[in-house]
Amino acid sequence: MNAPDRTPLAVSYADVAAAAERLAGHAHRTPVMTSRTVDERTGAKVFFKCENFQRMGAFKFRGAYNAMSRLSPGERGRGVLAYSSGNHAQAVAVAGKMLGVRVTIVMPADAPAVKLDATRGYGAEVVLYDKRKEVREEVAERVARERGLPVIPPFDHPHVIAGQGTAAKELIEDAGPLDYLFVPVSGGGLISGCAVAASPGDVLPVGADEDRGRADGRARRGRPLRARTAGGRQARRRDSLRRQRRSEAPRPVGVISLEGRCGHGAIHRS
Repeated sequence: MNAPDRTPLAVSYADVAAAAERLAGHAHRTPVMTSRTVDERTGAKVFFKCENFQRMGAFKFRGAYNAMSRLSPGERGRGVLAYSSGNHAQAVAVAGKMLGVRVTIVMPADAPAVKLDATRGYGAEVVLYDKRKEVREEVAERVARERGLPVIPPFDHPHVIAGQGTAAKELIEDAGPLDYLFVPVSGGGLISGCAVAASPGDVLPVGADEDRGRADGRARRGRPLRARTAGGRQARRRDSLRRQRRSEAPRPVGVISLEGRCGHGAIHRS
């Protein structure tokens, strides 16, 4: 588990299932909630997977803990390094505290004070860098090399991906078979893991772009908004999210809430 490379990451459903076993009793099995108002507005039955109730307030804990629990005794003894502007930093710090692993976090000097304080409060050492002059991955690689530390990247690591996928595994277990699974893309770790978790069924994972400015710009130019599916296909949002006809039974939708936002969703089979 050294500095990240660019080799393909192979993650299977068995990896997600194994991650769920490692996380049992350590990660919260976050609640799945509903909203009558959202159901009426969408013409669907919506289930919210509330990852804002996860340890340190975000799904990131899942991947961080799973990855760190896979460390060898030698790696645990040396400690680990991660780089993040906030949530992954806190996730690794919390997991390190629980597992007794020393944690070093590379963070931008202008990161929110509340996140810097929280990361330090969990016992991690914070190494600051100037993001206007330095690249965080390069800083992290240099520090990791100097100290001989394995790196836990925020998303492009198979154990992190498998851990993040447990959120969708729980959602599907609690809500039942789904038609669509809407997942924020960002770095790609969450949607990758969730796509793997959904692979045994017929659910179609759809990546949601949170870049409002870009989406609004496409809309103003009259171009359809699209979301890329896990299989590489593109689906028009207006098709994937359209209302059901009144004669149809409402189709349940699951949504995972990230940091208080609704950022992850799925549509149930009726």
